[in-house]
Amino acid sequence: MAKENKIETEINEIKGEPNKHLTERQRMEIQDCLAHGVRFKDIGKRIGKNQTTVSREVKQHLSVQPARSKDSDSLKPCPLLLKAPFVCNGCDRRSRCRLERHFYYARVAHQEYITLLTEARSGIALGKEQFYTNDALLKEGIEKGQHVYHIVRANQMNVSIASVYRYIHAGYSAVSLIDLPRAVKFKPRKQKPKEIIPSSVKRGRTYDCFQDFITNHAITQWLEMDTVIGRPGGKVLLTFATTDCNFMFARLADDKTAVSISKQIRQLKETLSLAGKTFGHLFPVVLTDNGGEFANAASVEMSLDGQQESHLFFCDPYTSYQKPHVEKGHTLLRDILPSGSSFDGLSQEQVDLVFSHINGVLRSDLGGKSSFDVFSFMYSAAIANCLGIQPIYPSAVLQSPVLLK
Repeated sequence: MAKENKIETEINEIKGEPNKHLTERQRMEIQDCLAHGVRFKDIGKRIGKNQTTVSREVKQHLSVQPARSKDSDSLKPCPLLLKAPFVCNGCDRRSRCRLERHFYYARVAHQEYITLLTEARSGIALGKEQFYTNDALLKEGIEKGQHVYHIVRANQMNVSIASVYRYIHAGYSAVSLIDLPRAVKFKPRKQKPKEIIPSSVKRGRTYDCFQDFITNHAITQWLEMDTVIGRPGGKVLLTFATTDCNFMFARLADDKTAVSISKQIRQLKETLSLAGKTFGHLFPVVLTDNGGEFANAASVEMSLDGQQESHLFFCDPYTSYQKPHVEKGHTLLRDILPSGSSFDGLSQEQVDLVFSHINGVLRSDLGGKSSFDVFSFMYSAAIANCLGIQPIYPSAVLQSPVLLK
């Protein structure tokens, strides 16, 4: 009887609450069922969801691994991926297949869901009609010299005072700050900005955890990661620097969001995979700051096949000195791309050229060698080339905006 109750309890935990989003445990159950060839309909019954929900979940969180060969036959899509279950998890040929492969990994899917949920919790939490009605009443009241609190209470608006001010500051409202005499009369209070990495993501990944990890595992070098912005709202550079030889490389991202940054990290891993290398083997430990663009920890830590290959850690807030190598590298970058420069017109090839010249600079801390020379000796020139970096002779190094003209 006790055994039956235990089994029933486990089934209820897997099914979760009705009409709720999928839990991480339900996603793990989906992955396990896919590996054993279970149909969407039966998976849905097992986790208490409709088969359409399961199908949509799998399609939305596909992890794509590129074809292992570039011949014309390998570039053709596998016909089995055009029908359910749309993934290769349960395919017997997946380990030796040379075609493009699609997988569903529960941890990656759940982290993507958390990231999307975090980014979605911004903007206006009102219906369109209600917002414009409230905004018209607000504008009318402001023109009469009324205070915001008075306007909200007098018109019984279903919105908080803080939300009204937030909409005005964000530029959503027809009322601007200049229309609020008291808002422009006083200087804004100096406040320490809030951390934008969710606490759940930082758990076990703080700077103290990082120091304990490298001490316990006798690690002497790691990879530092950061972003550099160009024009506000435009493209950004995702930059990397090794701590053993200050070797730098970068990826050009569409914007400074977790989705764009995760996409670039995945493309980097795919590039290394085609060269027979893995990101985790080269860079088992990664240190970055608290920027919200790094909220998807799984994109860094998980391999293309859904296994943990690296460990991501975050610096303490407002302590850029904890990742000095990438910060110092940015000063060399700004010699070529000064602050305020737009990255929108750049290509990945131009970004690689810029960092090739940065890695060609002779450094006193490397005994007069360049970062490229030392990295090539420690890892190989082939890996440097795979990361987009080419050798530049000392006499040919250009450290000015002339490089891109």
